[in-house]
Amino acid sequence: MLINWHDPDHVYLVCGKTDLRKGIDGLAMVIAENYGLELYDNSLFLFCGSRNDRFKGLLWDGEGFILLYKRFENGRLSWPRYSSEAKELSTRQLDWLLKGLNPLPVCKIKTAQPGTFY
Repeated sequence: MLINWHDPDHVYLVCGKTDLRKGIDGLAMVIAENYGLELYDNSLFLFCGSRNDRFKGLLWDGEGFILLYKRFENGRLSWPRYSSEAKELSTRQLDWLLKGLNPLPVCKIKTAQPGTFY
């Protein structure tokens, strides 16, 4: 079975590091206990471990869970590491992630306060 990454209604990126030794039950428990998201509503959950060249996905197909594992042979993912939340990705952000770009860019420019001069 080939997976179209854009078929699920929701794609969630689980930020931070996840133990990729976990299987279906362990990853489902991470979602249920830590994020309170619905596992059975055509959602794809993406997890990354300490290495940025691979990730796992968990998808409910209506009959059971599908555990996806992808390893990049010639590149790395730009995965948000310092957050303990699940962010919903748009199709554009998912494409960015699969191309090795950070899907959740951080704004480095701070807004200026009125009347403050440097």
